[in-house]
Amino acid sequence: MDITTYWQQFKQSHPEVTTDEYEAFSLGAEDDLQQQDQLAKLVYDGIKTATTSAYDLYKQDETDPLPKFGEYGIILDGHHQPVCVTKTVVVETVPFLQVSAEHAYHEGEGSRTLEEWRKVHWDFFKREYQEENHEFNETLPCVCEVYEVVYR
Repeated sequence: MDITTYWQQFKQSHPEVTTDEYEAFSLGAEDDLQQQDQLAKLVYDGIKTATTSAYDLYKQDETDPLPKFGEYGIILDGHHQPVCVTKTVVVETVPFLQVSAEHAYHEGEGSRTLEEWRKVHWDFFKREYQEENHEFNETLPCVCEVYEVVYR
């Protein structure tokens, strides 16, 4: 199903939603379709209710804005198909080393421990920063977002 049709179906079942503003996106590495599928399933199943991104890597323009409280997102799988609609309920920016164990748990991946979260995200952010010719370090800001699934 295409993204626009999926959004319209969501709005028909939620008449209280009057906005047509949403972002459709996949979670995980751009070149790892299997990871995108896995993360989309975790969101769909209600296990993954949070995500973290590197603040510095957001393009501070209209094409890739920072997440905002109350905004809607359409989670896509690795084949760019809509899986569910989320609504952002918390956004905070903290240094990498200050991301909490609670946030790591709500990311819903692996053992859900802070130790594993730090290892996986360190490797991920390091690669992402290298692609932009920058160096990642533990004091750089991370955007921690918490959301809830509002439509499946």
